[in-house]
Amino acid sequence: MDMENKEIHYKRGYLDKDFQFFHLKDNKNIQFEFHYHDFNKIIIFISGKVTYLIEGKTYKLKPWDILLVNNNEIHKPMIDQEETYERIVIWVNSAFLLQHSDNECNLQKCFELAAEKKLNLLRLAPDLLIGIKGILSQLEDSCKSHDFGSKVLKNSLFLQYIVHLNRLYLGIDVDTEYLDIEYDETIGRILEYINTNLKEDLSMDNLASIFFLSKYYLMRKFKQQTGYTIHNYILQKRLIAANALIKRGKSITTTCIECGFGDYSNFVRSFKKAFGLSPKKHYKMFLEQEKLIRQHHQLYQLDINDL
Repeated sequence: MDMENKEIHYKRGYLDKDFQFFHLKDNKNIQFEFHYHDFNKIIIFISGKVTYLIEGKTYKLKPWDILLVNNNEIHKPMIDQEETYERIVIWVNSAFLLQHSDNECNLQKCFELAAEKKLNLLRLAPDLLIGIKGILSQLEDSCKSHDFGSKVLKNSLFLQYIVHLNRLYLGIDVDTEYLDIEYDETIGRILEYINTNLKEDLSMDNLASIFFLSKYYLMRKFKQQTGYTIHNYILQKRLIAANALIKRGKSITTTCIECGFGDYSNFVRSFKKAFGLSPKKHYKMFLEQEKLIRQHHQLYQLDINDL
């Protein structure tokens, strides 16, 4: 496999629940590739020596740092295997948060602000951590329980945690030096341009011209700051956007054009390589999964009505 293919990013994990809670502790020789998720993710770093790369920013983590990773943000951890890596990871279903939100309380606000501010890290003072740690401990216990009302308790504790997280993030005082963030402003502007102009000409020559840079300097700087090539970053972002459009019912041809793929056959080939199925079959499978989920919810509702 050549270097270009090695740097292709992958989607990891599938979430069909309200949320999923993991408490992980290991010092195995695990090498993570760049990847992304369809769902949002919360990482609570407990111990180890880990640096997280998220969309061009490098975060050097300290114990009890909290990372908010939005859906479709390309990221990976860089782990020193000499130290035990302990963390809590929570996969978050946006539909569940929306279900419990209202006009005065948007439970997804912390994720939206993280994307808007381009700041994924929340580092809290010790006094603020006490309450957060308490809720997490209760949440972990409830996730292991099968006692009466365990699901209701688990969901209520998770919602408490999300409310606290939003309050803390809304009051964050950004000090990037204190947060140990490495970030290149020029690369940041290029990333933003790419993500908002996927339909346009994003050739190396055009990007170099727009940002008044040598294309060779741009290629080297982008890889140095982000960890991946500019070509593969653009390709993956276009595929992510294509996946979202197809799930919304857009035609394959329209999706190909709107996501900036100049060649239809190249689009289909790249999509199949990334998702394992052609766009048409992928959409069909998505509809079948949605149908099963709706049927499950309908059966659950019938059971409640029978009580």
